[in-house]
Amino acid sequence: MLKPIKFLLCALAMAGSSAAALAAPTEITDALGRKVTVDLPIRRVAVNFNFEEFTAVAGVEGWQKVVGISRAPWEGWRPLIFKRYKDVIPNLAAMPDIGHSDDGSFSAEKVIGLKPDVLFLSDWAYKALGTQIGQIESAGIPIVIIDYNTQLLERHLASTRALGKVMGREQRAEELANLYESQHRDILARVAKAKMAGAPISKVYVELGQAGAETIGNTYNNTMWGKIITTLGATNIASGKIPGPWGPLNGEAVIAENPDIILMASSSWVGRAKAVRTGYDVTPEETRATLEPYAGRAGWAGLKAVRNGEISAIEHGLCRTLYDFVAMQYIGKRLYPEAFADVDPAANFRAYHEKYLPITFSGTWMLPLRP
Repeated sequence: MLKPIKFLLCALAMAGSSAAALAAPTEITDALGRKVTVDLPIRRVAVNFNFEEFTAVAGVEGWQKVVGISRAPWEGWRPLIFKRYKDVIPNLAAMPDIGHSDDGSFSAEKVIGLKPDVLFLSDWAYKALGTQIGQIESAGIPIVIIDYNTQLLERHLASTRALGKVMGREQRAEELANLYESQHRDILARVAKAKMAGAPISKVYVELGQAGAETIGNTYNNTMWGKIITTLGATNIASGKIPGPWGPLNGEAVIAENPDIILMASSSWVGRAKAVRTGYDVTPEETRATLEPYAGRAGWAGLKAVRNGEISAIEHGLCRTLYDFVAMQYIGKRLYPEAFADVDPAANFRAYHEKYLPITFSGTWMLPLRP
């Protein structure tokens, strides 16, 4: 009886050796233009951020290779969205947590202990983790940087293609990259046409509508929403007025600037009773009811944006994704109604879900206070 068992063990050992022999060192160009060598095909991967982008490229089946994630930026920040993915990704519920750079819980030891063949890491986490980066790389784990935050077209495309090459889904990644680039360039062409026709340069103010109208939330300086606004040819009133990439802008400064358009970044945050709400489970009525208190802020009644009905809720998660072109289209419609008259951002977001995501589109994501 021992001979068959011995034969099986030998066969398994040989299979493992064959798999290792088949792994080929492959150069990956990440979002920062870094050349990273990864042994492909991979069998194990850890993912720090951009989980929906990972899913769009790698599919649900790609999650079978994931051995750890940073749970806080997904399950912690947007638990209702996380739950929808958990319902269709079998191993997501029990997925090991590698921690998160923002709250200091990220652990190089946890990453190394999971023995991934590669770690996908966001640009902002890469900048924050310091010596832990060296520890991970010294353990022989290559790090591929993914960046959709800075709102640079070339980084969106490089991130998508890097995901595809590492996960063995290059054709799908190329399709997604081409979709994004075509949508991005169409948006810029519409903006240029509107400018040629004499469209004015509008002032835009964006604020994170998370803590309630009595609290001034973060705005954005040349990144995320801030970069989207300037890419669309408008003036971001926060540019140069806050010390870092994000932070609150003095309320008096907003009133003095008198913006033409106000965007309240919103979401389906849990435990934020006064937040502006958007997401899969949110109705237009609920979004407008939670947006109303912001329009009623002291000193805001006289702002051009409020007087003209140009205060909107827009899902905060849309400002750093592979599908953020739908947010750009929505803002484009507010800035240049004629140039974007035939564009339906919500319909485009639905179509993206139907083709590239495993969950069903529903809810409210972008909406003006007044119909």
